[in-house]
Amino acid sequence: MGYEADLPRPGPVVGPGSIFLIVVTIIVFLLPVFIYFPPTLPSVTEALLQTHTRIGLDDSERLLPRHSKRDSRASNAGPGRIQSLWIFPVKSCKGIEVLESKVVPAGLEYDRIYTFAQLKSPFPVGLDTPDEAKKECSWEFISQRQFPRLATVHVDLYVPDIRKARSGGHQVLSLDNTSKSSSANAALGDSFIVIRFPWQERGLGGTLAWLGAKLSRGLHAVPEKEIILPVSFPSEDEIEARKYTWEPVKIWRDTVTALNMEADLPRELRLYLGVSNKLGLFRVDPARLRKVYRNAPKKEEAGYQPVTGWQDAYPVHMLNLSSVQDLDAKINKDDNLKSLDPLRFRANIIVDGVEAYEEETWKTIRFNPGASNKRQDKTNFHVSCRTVRCKMPNIDQETGFRHPAEPDRSLRKYRDVDPGIKGVGCLGMQLTPLFRDPSTEAEAASPDTNDMVMDSWVEVGMDVEVLSRGPHRYARMFETDRPDI
Repeated sequence: MGYEADLPRPGPVVGPGSIFLIVVTIIVFLLPVFIYFPPTLPSVTEALLQTHTRIGLDDSERLLPRHSKRDSRASNAGPGRIQSLWIFPVKSCKGIEVLESKVVPAGLEYDRIYTFAQLKSPFPVGLDTPDEAKKECSWEFISQRQFPRLATVHVDLYVPDIRKARSGGHQVLSLDNTSKSSSANAALGDSFIVIRFPWQERGLGGTLAWLGAKLSRGLHAVPEKEIILPVSFPSEDEIEARKYTWEPVKIWRDTVTALNMEADLPRELRLYLGVSNKLGLFRVDPARLRKVYRNAPKKEEAGYQPVTGWQDAYPVHMLNLSSVQDLDAKINKDDNLKSLDPLRFRANIIVDGVEAYEEETWKTIRFNPGASNKRQDKTNFHVSCRTVRCKMPNIDQETGFRHPAEPDRSLRKYRDVDPGIKGVGCLGMQLTPLFRDPSTEAEAASPDTNDMVMDSWVEVGMDVEVLSRGPHRYARMFETDRPDI
């Protein structure tokens, strides 16, 4: 009696090579599916794009140079021209570069209509804190000065696009289906602001969000949290439905009653920014704008009372690119600051083609349309005062990194030039819109403002015309109006 050899078991033989081939086949089959249908819920942005268009230039189209090195071929012989225009819908967050902008009494349209604020108190505030104790708390605006990560918070502006609606886009976007921090239903006639900040949840949901970001927006993309806000001021019914509240908020020395829309903020934003106090979001009330007196034209001169929203002190900020380039040449560079990005100064209007610091001699200016401009508006501004700089330009507007010294140190060393304030640097000029011709004495002196059109336009490429020149002296916030200011 012999023995039987082991016989192979019936069925297919699956080796390592076969398993590898099967896995590769599945990946090749599923990859296009994941690219076209990422494993994430539709974003607010994707939904808005069905009926709206995002305004502003893409990062690759940016007109403002990222460095301050002077082109040897450039000329400052004049006349100057508008090189770049920026709006910052949410104070201290990323801006939007535009080719044109409407000018209204409060500044460029859409500029700084929202600001974040924190609830300051001498003790922690909880849900069971008595009302009397809560009265000791106060809302104060925040900026990159305290929370530099605000520089990395993206802001997009979407306006209705009738062409998309006619081509079959949905008429109404139900925001509650895409974001718990949404505002209401986005009808076609509304414009919206979308705030985006990096955020990845833990666990499987966060992994899928990470994968979806890579597949839909590229290898360098990261998961983001989105918040959608209305551009138009909410109605009384919307205020009640969304549980918004009217509360006083302090900005510098002013205290303004504004609409607190903190109900639309996700808790993740406070964690991302590093805000330990309660975080609020305030919409400026168009009927309660802050009045501007210091250095600004008088009501009789301007034809209206100058006002501003959440800007620091004046409606419009102008910067001369040549002045930034001159300062850049004097800064000691290091690995953290190789060149001075003009965007660090967060100006609305950037001009070029004039000598460095010549703008500090201007008192009234006019932007005239050129041959390439589509609008024919001639827009006038009162050049109210120099811009006194704090340490905020030390923050890199791309990364949120705060340089320990520059450019603040060089500003204090080379730009301590204003007789009204010593020990600080100045760069840029503050503007107040003028809606009647300051070069015509009869019109400038006329008290009749009933027929005055209270808006105009600025556009990239407009020429700068200097109507009058004179000295400037900065008035501090605690100074009262004086005839020599």
